[in-house]
Amino acid sequence: MASGSSAPMWKKVVAAILDFFTVFLIGGIVIANLTGDTTSGGFELDGVPALILFAVIAAYFVLGHKFGGTLWQRILKTRA
Repeated sequence: MASGSSAPMWKKVVAAILDFFTVFLIGGIVIANLTGDTTSGGFELDGVPALILFAVIAAYFVLGHKFGGTLWQRILKTRA
């Protein structure tokens, strides 16, 4: 895969933002349900559960880059 993608920069930025919010919401809900940190409005993570969520977000982007693109990069066709 070539390092320079021909996708417009705005698509790359939108994909990154959507990826972040997707993994933040899904990861946050899953971790909150596992740790009991749910609230009436969703979830509230602090301490170790919050660190786990940040690690999940970082791993998502690293693995997405390694394996051909994240979910939104593939949907918006910013990566092959």
